[in-house]
Amino acid sequence: MNKAGLIGLGAMGAGIAGTLRSKGYEVHVCDVRPGAALRFAEQGGVAWATPAQVAAACDVVVSVVVNAQQTEDVLFGAGGAAAAMKPGSVFVMCSTVDPNWSIALEERLNAAGIHYIDAPISGGAAKAASGQMTMMSAARPEAYAKADPVLDAMAGKVYRLGDRAGAGSKVKIINQLLAGVHIAAAAEAMALGLREGVAPDALYEVITHSAGNSWMFENRMAHVLAGDYTPLSAVDIFVKDLGLVLDTARASKFPLPLASTAHQMFMQASTAGFAKEDDSAVIKIFPGIELPASSKAGKP
Repeated sequence: MNKAGLIGLGAMGAGIAGTLRSKGYEVHVCDVRPGAALRFAEQGGVAWATPAQVAAACDVVVSVVVNAQQTEDVLFGAGGAAAAMKPGSVFVMCSTVDPNWSIALEERLNAAGIHYIDAPISGGAAKAASGQMTMMSAARPEAYAKADPVLDAMAGKVYRLGDRAGAGSKVKIINQLLAGVHIAAAAEAMALGLREGVAPDALYEVITHSAGNSWMFENRMAHVLAGDYTPLSAVDIFVKDLGLVLDTARASKFPLPLASTAHQMFMQASTAGFAKEDDSAVIKIFPGIELPASSKAGKP
């Protein structure tokens, strides 16, 4: 049986691990929450306590953690994967990070004889679990040669955007620019409708069948209508990701007026106490509106 390692069993990582297992892989996992790895092992995976143990068991290790700092910890922290990875093995980095950081990480791992794939992902938990997510990747040919079967098993679309790290992360932050702006705009539109007394269900029905619709309006405003802000992607994710977008543009003095405004909206939502709520909670920054109550209210 082919083996694959996966570190990070959050919403996306858990779905990827399940997809790999369904494709016939023996999936070795670890997570900072030991219970998450053990639950996966009960369903047919192999749980380890540290990234190093996963790396020792597998030639391809996929990291699905939140940011660059967590990736550093996975690789170089106590029990880190880098020291245990065999020469010629592959580290697949799926987080949204500064492209320059990703470029530097490739150089650092290559110097240790480890291949690296800059491979941010998109699509959400449902597409990760069904194997239909999108991967924006860049890597040296020898890295692809070894990891291609795993990548193709993980994702419905694997875009190969360059033969060096960086291009994958650049495309991902551009995707996040659009995603963040679309969520902020969707929230603004729904908030105006509520302020003007439009029935929210009717507004949602009309917009989702009209030219003003977007995937983010259709997906995230459904959360608002349900009054359910359980985090699938949290407000603070877009504080981080739009911050990366702006940092990248600032380095080349490129203006991003819409992304800047959306970032401020997510910052406002975060500081108002909604940091860990679903990113659709950015609508809560608008004054003088009554949001739909939770559809779970009063249920046991």
